[in-house]
Amino acid sequence: MKTSITPADSCRLITVALCAALAMTCGAVSIAGDDAHVPQTVVKFGDLTPASPQGAARLYRRIVAAAYEVCRSFDRDRHDNPALAQRDACVHEATARAVARVGQPELIAIYNENHREHLPVAVAVAQTR
Repeated sequence: MKTSITPADSCRLITVALCAALAMTCGAVSIAGDDAHVPQTVVKFGDLTPASPQGAARLYRRIVAAAYEVCRSFDRDRHDNPALAQRDACVHEATARAVARVGQPELIAIYNENHREHLPVAVAVAQTR
């Protein structure tokens, strides 16, 4: 029996991944509060085909934009280097987790083109008998 992930399921996975990334980046704040206070956003991509290069590129841009939105609490002062470093780390982690959760090779390839630390790409090998 094959199980497939629909775009709606993938959307939920991205939301969870972004929330998890933010929770890990802001550990003390997240542990102290309940999930209702964790910023989150939904990345919709039902109109895209993430398996295509164009769809993956658009989805990647949406994920990065959502990560910046979720992590914007670190943007208090543009001259505060520690806050900016925290924001960048938050965006990086949120993006990596969301891309990994979607798991589309085209999307992972775009992520890997833009980051030094690459996400692994799972390669399926067909068996012949």
